Amino acid sequence: MTTTNRLSPLRFVLAFGVVSGLADVVYEGARAIVGPFLANLGASALVVGFVTGVGEAVALVLRLGTGRLSDRTGRHWALSIIGYLMTVAAVPPLALSQALWQAALLVVAERFGKAVRTPARDTMLAQASSRTGRGRAFAIHEALDQSGAVVGPLVVAAMVAISGYRLGFGVLVVPGVATLVLLVWLRRAVPVPGAYEGSSPDPMTAAATGQRFSARFWAYTAFTAMTMLGYATFGVLSYHLQVRHIVPEPLIPVLYAVAMGVAALAALASGAIYDRIGLRGLVVLPVLAAAVAFLSYSSSVALVCVGAVVWGAAMGVHESTMRAAVADMVPAARRGVGFGTFTAVYGLAWLAGGTILGALYGYSISALITFTILTQALALVLFVPLLRAR
Repeated sequence: MTTTNRLSPLRFVLAFGVVSGLADVVYEGARAIVGPFLANLGASALVVGFVTGVGEAVALVLRLGTGRLSDRTGRHWALSIIGYLMTVAAVPPLALSQALWQAALLVVAERFGKAVRTPARDTMLAQASSRTGRGRAFAIHEALDQSGAVVGPLVVAAMVAISGYRLGFGVLVVPGVATLVLLVWLRRAVPVPGAYEGSSPDPMTAAATGQRFSARFWAYTAFTAMTMLGYATFGVLSYHLQVRHIVPEPLIPVLYAVAMGVAALAALASGAIYDRIGLRGLVVLPVLAAAVAFLSYSSSVALVCVGAVVWGAAMGVHESTMRAAVADMVPAARRGVGFGTFTAVYGLAWLAGGTILGALYGYSISALITFTILTQALALVLFVPLLRAR
């Protein structure tokens, strides 16, 4: 097999963005209706919050192990392909699930695929971004990724309107197959992404040196975790829309598509800001997360729509800037572990937050809003060291 990369670094980032966008059509299309679908199977708000929280925790926490595996083996392509295969294979069978436990298991399985592929994929993107700018590369990838997150929910919304949730899940087999075909082509076109960055240290040697992560990395991790502790999963938000009959069920994935479109635009803006001023631009995140609580749990259709926009903006900033920042903060040979460690803490915080917010929703929306405000205030306190550091 040839070891010559046939694409420029920017074209590699663009092509991988299309791969991720197609995959997003699959799993973001499914996530747009998971909350109402679980509710129809008998789930309570607590169960929806717990299941979606476990799913996000699996997707994020297990990267601690898969990131280490990526660094130690250097098999970035193999792990990426396996992870995408697991994701696109888990979603369409939701159309056949008859029991709550079956649907919950498939939701978590889909997220496990994301845990397998993401550290390896982000390591390859980081290698290509050495020539394009960290913020720019990850922002472009995230924008293309989120474009799929716009298309997927809209496709699912149309299918739900025609024939219900099961057709919505079943149709996602088509973009799933397209994802794998394009991914295999990209693997052949760019067999050695590390060549973009020049010679890299041997993975085993780098691991043996015990290079430590900086205090700035840990401060950034703590800030992000506190932010996510008070940041609701869309499963809980969509549950609220469904059980309170605020909008018709087919419109719930449309709102999710709007949120993902905003996330794509926010990612591009956030990436440009990160390249110019670094982490200081993230001060907006706790403010956005706090605003979501006031808007998205309203009974007003207008406020709920605004809340979806704000939720998407915060997600776009998170998903683009956090990866660029981690790539800059950790040693090159330990990027897989760096991504894995960061997202493990991030995921545990989101699991706890999703479960707590789901429980508080069943008790009192006022209590839910109070909890969100407190966590975001603490996040701002934790942000101060990042603001002062260069």
